Amino acid sequence: MTTIDNAYLRSFFRLAAERLEAQRQDLCSLDGEIGDGDHGTSMANGFAAINARFRELSAEVQEPAILLREAASAFLGEVGATVGPLYATAMFQGAALLEERPLEQIRLGELLAAFAEGIRMRGKADLGDKTMLDAWIPASQAARNAAACGGDAAAVARAATAAALEGADTTTSMIASRGRAARLKERSLGHLDPGAVSAALIIGTFAELAEERT
Repeated sequence: MTTIDNAYLRSFFRLAAERLEAQRQDLCSLDGEIGDGDHGTSMANGFAAINARFRELSAEVQEPAILLREAASAFLGEVGATVGPLYATAMFQGAALLEERPLEQIRLGELLAAFAEGIRMRGKADLGDKTMLDAWIPASQAARNAAACGGDAAAVARAATAAALEGADTTTSMIASRGRAARLKERSLGHLDPGAVSAALIIGTFAELAEERT
């Protein structure tokens, strides 16, 4: 079975960067409704920095854990806003998981769960707080459920994507209790959380990648 290896991660970050760049302005507009209006810029620039770092790395770097740690450092170095430490910690958690053992693509849910745990620990948030975790946590759970039911890598990734999109949509009915949007309290109702929307975009990349590699 195909594993989450060096080539997989390089392809993932390249595709995710393309998606975030394409949605840069839309994400900034969403963030402007309840935040500082810079989320799209932070995410697009951060993922571009990751790919720039990858191009500098020796082709001999094959260990996926090393690649994820490099990604974390590059993102944190580029993005000084709150989202920088959140995603850097997520990637460091993912690196720790991949360092323990090779991970097959159908076990994507475990990697998503590691990312979610890093974000949860760093941000002190949880499901229902109107944050990016409202996409990451349902995605990780859906991916693991799909794998447990015998789904292949593509089915697992599609399940994660669907759950992430649904989770992001549910943030319109939530009152923010973490992040800058929490300052708005009830006024944050009726607005999508930009972090959850960008997370769904990123998670959707896994489905696209799984389809390409089957």
